[in-house]
Amino acid sequence: MDRFSAAILFAVVLLLIAGILVQRRRQRRRALAKPFPPQWLKILRQNLPPYLKLSDEEQRQVQQYTQEFLYGKSFEGCGGLVLDDEIKVTIASQASLLLLNRKVRCYPKLCSVLVYPSTYVARNENDEKSVRLGESWKSGAVVLAWDSVKRGAANFTDGHNLVIHEFAHQLDQEDGSGDGAPILTGPSRYAPWARVLSREYTRHCKRVGSGKKSVMDSYGAVNPAEFFAVASETFFEKPRQFKMKHAELYDELQQFYQVDPLEWV
Repeated sequence: MDRFSAAILFAVVLLLIAGILVQRRRQRRRALAKPFPPQWLKILRQNLPPYLKLSDEEQRQVQQYTQEFLYGKSFEGCGGLVLDDEIKVTIASQASLLLLNRKVRCYPKLCSVLVYPSTYVARNENDEKSVRLGESWKSGAVVLAWDSVKRGAANFTDGHNLVIHEFAHQLDQEDGSGDGAPILTGPSRYAPWARVLSREYTRHCKRVGSGKKSVMDSYGAVNPAEFFAVASETFFEKPRQFKMKHAELYDELQQFYQVDPLEWV
């Protein structure tokens, strides 16, 4: 093939790709313009306890992000699990809580959500087997155990929420590194974030190491990334106790998430 023919072929391919992208954008706009299905709203009210306490604007955002999530992300049932609307809407709506008022895209690097009926066995980088409830991959996937997701939906005050935990990891990983430092609103925010998170992480590790109780789960002592995810769970589910024990950390998370869960208590 000569250069002229190759150039023409390349141009045709680009036009085809552009046409596909335009078509997808139109399909997305049409999908998001549709009214929120009543059956989905019923699931929101049952499986997202804070929903009825949100402002009208925040409820609208939850619905919009949920629709966008369900339209743009692929769901896969694993281990024999048959997916239904309850599973998908419950996961999408809980993940949407982390995006409220932030004017951000809906997990732009996330492609797929894999859902197992319960705990599952996975292999780590050393090819060792481990039993897991969920995980978040930098490559664009989240894995969840549905029974744990449902427990989190049933009890929104125990400080344990698998969806919030794994999707906090997704936010943390958006800059390519899961290190407990997600993308913040501006350069000036990183110094206070690092100061507070580092200090609180160190204190948490010491408390866990000495066997003392904490409002946050001991798993947060594993590394800074897990600390951010555990702190996010506690922030959303146990705001009163969290603010009482960790006021500065609460303030940092409130500035990041742009919500105050104390208003939902």
